[in-house]
This record gives sequence, C-alpha cells and structure tokens, in this order.
Amino acid sequence: MSKRAVIAIDIQNEYFPGCRMPLVGIEQATENAARVIEAARAKGDAVIHVRHLSKAADAPIFAPGTAGIEINAAVQPADGEKVITKNYVNSFRETDLKATLDAKGIEEVVIVGAMSHMCVEGASRAAADFGYKTTVVHDACATRDLEFNGQTVAAAQVHDAVMASLAFGYAEVTDTVSILSR
Repeated sequence: MSKRAVIAIDIQNEYFPGCRMPLVGIEQATENAARVIEAARAKGDAVIHVRHLSKAADAPIFAPGTAGIEINAAVQPADGEKVITKNYVNSFRETDLKATLDAKGIEEVVIVGAMSHMCVEGASRAAADFGYKTTVVHDACATRDLEFNGQTVAAAQVHDAVMASLAFGYAEVTDTVSILSR
C-alpha cells in the first residue's frame, strides 16, 4: 500500500470566473492539479479532497447552499475518495485529516489547490509540523492579488513569496512535470 497521499485543497467553484472570488491562473492550476490527481490514482496513492465551508449562511464566500462551495468538475472526487469539509484556513484544524492520513499509514503528502497564501500554505506548514514529508506542486496552486499598506501585490508575487517561504523550511516545492516523472 502506498504511503503517499495527494491532498487537493479548496479547488472549488468559488475561485473560478463567474463566482465570488476568482483567482489568477485558477484554470491552469486546476488542469495541473487534475493531472497530479489522475497520476496518483493510477499509482494507488490516496487522494483526499478538502473543501471550505463558511459557518454563516450570509458569508461573503463559501456560503452554505451556494454553487461556490462545490468542488470544481475538473477535479471531482472519485468513488471512495475522502472529502473533508473544513471551516478554517488550516485543513487539519478541527477536521479528521490527520486521523485519515494516519489510518492509511501515510508518510508523504503532495499538496495542490487554493489559495497559495492561505489554505495551501496553512496545510503545508501543518503537515510538515506533524512530520509528513511535504511536497507542494506550485503550478497546481493559485492565488489572487493582495493589498498591503496601500500597495497592490500581484498574485504572481504573492505566490512566489509563499512558495519560497515553504521551500525554505517546510516543503519540497516542485512543478507538475517533475512530480509526474517520479
């Protein structure tokens, strides 16, 4: 049995054009994530999907009952794949993600999804802190422009800064082609 799992974080409709918070490059990131997921399935690796759900019905994003909370069709869970619903940035917080990984004997996680600077980063740091060998597939992740101190920080800069930070001490950061060639 494989000791590796792909964790697909928040690849939900909310982040696509036409919904409340479209991300820069989400379509390409999702295409890459789908390739990583398919390869994992073919190798017998576990695939775990995480989706965000706001607790408040009137939340500005991920509100219960909206189309935005649905996992995007390009990365739909296959029969038997675990789907974890979370209410916080960190996919491990108040969910059974760690218990699920441990029950499957998982030692290595490969992370794809959204947003790079929030949930991908939070889960990657937590996974490393829990002792999992952590890999982030940077071109299978997406984010958005941010603003700080009156300045706009472009999504590409946000993404690169997060990936540099993760690579510095928390995870191997690689691309889709490299992960698929393993």
